[in-house]
Amino acid sequence: MSSYQAEYSVDEQAAIDKEFTRLATNNCYCLDNKSIYLDHAGTTLYAESQVAAAAEQLQRDVICNPHTCRLTGDYVDQVRYKVLEFFNTNEQEYHVIFTANATAGLSLVAENFDFGTSGNFHYCQENHTSVLGMRERVQARAIYMLKEEQISGRDAASVASVASVNGSFKPAATLDNSLVTFSAQCNFSGYKMPLEAIAGIQQHGLPHGPGSRISGEAGMADPSHDNNFYVCLDAASFVATNPLDLQRYQPDYVCFSFYKIFGYPTGVGALLVSRRGAEAFGKRRFFGGGTINYAYPHAMDHQLREVFHQRYEDGTLPFLSIVGLLEGFRTLERLVPRSTTDGGGGGVATMERISRHVHGLAQYLEQQLRELKHPNGQHLIELYNRVGYEERSRQGGIVAFNVRTDTGAFVGFGEIACVAALQGILLRTGCFCNIGACQRYLRLDDALMDGIYKRAGRICGDYFDLIDGQPTGAVRVSFGYMTRREDVDKLLKMLRLSYLATRPQQRLQLIEEQADELPKALKEWAQRRPQLLQLAIYPVKSCAALKIEGGGANWPLTAQGLQYDREWMIVDMNGMAITQKRCTELCLIKPHIRDDQLVLQYGDLSTTVTLPLSLADQAENSSRCRSKVCRQPVEGLDCGDEVAEWLSGYLGMDGLRLLRQSSRRSSPSGEQQQQLSLVNQAQFLLVNRSSVRSLQFEESLDETVDRFRANIIIDTGTAFEELSYKQLTIGQVQFQVEGPCQRCDMICINQRTGERSPDTLTTISRLQSGKMRFGIYISRSSTANSKEQLTCGDVVLAT
Repeated sequence: MSSYQAEYSVDEQAAIDKEFTRLATNNCYCLDNKSIYLDHAGTTLYAESQVAAAAEQLQRDVICNPHTCRLTGDYVDQVRYKVLEFFNTNEQEYHVIFTANATAGLSLVAENFDFGTSGNFHYCQENHTSVLGMRERVQARAIYMLKEEQISGRDAASVASVASVNGSFKPAATLDNSLVTFSAQCNFSGYKMPLEAIAGIQQHGLPHGPGSRISGEAGMADPSHDNNFYVCLDAASFVATNPLDLQRYQPDYVCFSFYKIFGYPTGVGALLVSRRGAEAFGKRRFFGGGTINYAYPHAMDHQLREVFHQRYEDGTLPFLSIVGLLEGFRTLERLVPRSTTDGGGGGVATMERISRHVHGLAQYLEQQLRELKHPNGQHLIELYNRVGYEERSRQGGIVAFNVRTDTGAFVGFGEIACVAALQGILLRTGCFCNIGACQRYLRLDDALMDGIYKRAGRICGDYFDLIDGQPTGAVRVSFGYMTRREDVDKLLKMLRLSYLATRPQQRLQLIEEQADELPKALKEWAQRRPQLLQLAIYPVKSCAALKIEGGGANWPLTAQGLQYDREWMIVDMNGMAITQKRCTELCLIKPHIRDDQLVLQYGDLSTTVTLPLSLADQAENSSRCRSKVCRQPVEGLDCGDEVAEWLSGYLGMDGLRLLRQSSRRSSPSGEQQQQLSLVNQAQFLLVNRSSVRSLQFEESLDETVDRFRANIIIDTGTAFEELSYKQLTIGQVQFQVEGPCQRCDMICINQRTGERSPDTLTTISRLQSGKMRFGIYISRSSTANSKEQLTCGDVVLAT
């Protein structure tokens, strides 16, 4: 087993670290206010001097529309030259078409590639969904899916065999064209496709046949072996951390996004088109902006520009972003200078060093993960990889895995993401927009895929992570040039402490062993009819609770839920809502209601600020504002400068404002639209104290209950009984159950101190077989009686 060897010198590492100081100082989401960024396959991070220099140029120079200013056009052309140099080629070999991103480049190829009458479209199963999107636009005779082995798994003998079968090729002008599209590096696993396959496909076609037919007339003959074959390389994942030498490998089309390489700017990518590839582009079916010399409005007559790339850059280019790329190239080559032993022109040498760096980290992480075992010998980690990490030519800086318990059960990736976030570790979970790779590595057959996506309703980006105990996605860790070994060690530490430590399992075992020895009072309570124990409202979203408890204590209901619950929220200077995930100190802002006033108090300090409860009184002198809650727009009234200054002072964040909801908001789903306050999903959240008791930590039961921020707290005597409820009645009020509450890392915050701990989340996951459900969402079945109220001591009846 090889040990990790640093690629950078001490001075080089220090220079890189200096560019990313914000990771250590500008984060309040995690336990120690430090971020570990491990999603460079999603986007890498920009260097601080890079954006400072780009901003300085914008302040210094007059950069305007290139159709107006020749200087801007020269800047853009300079970037084209730099792009070609970076990939070790020139304008005689490749055209550079600026696009919005890699996806837009793939779309351009799909729209403009001329298949003729018998050309086919072939794509690899392990591809980004953007490649699958090409199927909707290509004008191919048939569409085929290829396994990776059908593209790369061949030797010289198989190539010779294909050549002999094909016989002598017809002149290119008489042939139709087929297109083969694949990723240079799988963004799920980091597996690198052998780029030698490009020339073989171009010269001899596909050695193992066309693949599995996805569309096209069944039973028709496949004449594609007589076609010219072209290769479209999705290089978005690959070029972020690997050298692409276009003198050595010459795909016909290459697409990528610059933010993957530099972090900044976003919104600009490129499609590189070889001279051969340009000849296979057909007549454009759209034009716009600077792509034409002229177009008559009175006749169907127009003329495209002579320069190839100008014909495909519709509208005004994102010229400010393009000019900013120059600083990206300079910064990367300054921070990771080429080694005297690395050959290759342009950025190839720099990227060669970055490739060694990220591969070394991935190899180190993979070795460490393999050694993690539970006390019973069960491996903690299930790795997803094709060829291992020994050869850098075949594996990049990505590690994909899932976590298993000591019984072999899978831990949901949603839980891993939340626990990692508590430690300040930013990583990616799910299928990473590569469902084909997910299907292959998780061994999901077609029936399972239908069960996950069609019947269970999973969508890309959600936390629907386990179905019948089987994972629907994975955890992905990916590295960039600024990643340090210490970052990897912190991830390993998090996995050890959260999933190899035995305290949560021992606690659950202790609860089970003592089940017959519970205090007599608890047993008697379990035999009684459940009652409403406590009500809680949270006037200011994500701040502390105002509790209503004690026999006979009551609180009125409105059409939106409990009166004043989540009626106010704090927003930052950009109008974005502030929650405890971002600022845990919110839990120290305590609400009180006195004499028709809402009084806010910070901790135990005596200083307070007051607001009128009457919406009419407040509306007289308030301006209207807009924000969002769970991606839904909400309208609010600004509560004024006094409370804004009070909040900014105590929370230490400039520009905070307090908004009060002023318009009705409805639930986004369901046949009966429920009116909502500023809650996330439903009118009420109910928690069963018995369920909380099963989690009991060192802190008091009441402190644990507070973590779940429920409105309604009952005790049934049986843990998790509430998850089976469909309907319930509390006193005289009827409720409909909307479903279980899917928990996030918010429950890991102690509501008395603001401290974070992952134990709550991981313990719930163990109790719920990998799911993070705790409590249920409920809504009123009828709001006809506006004078209804809930009273502590009300009997709870459930079905």
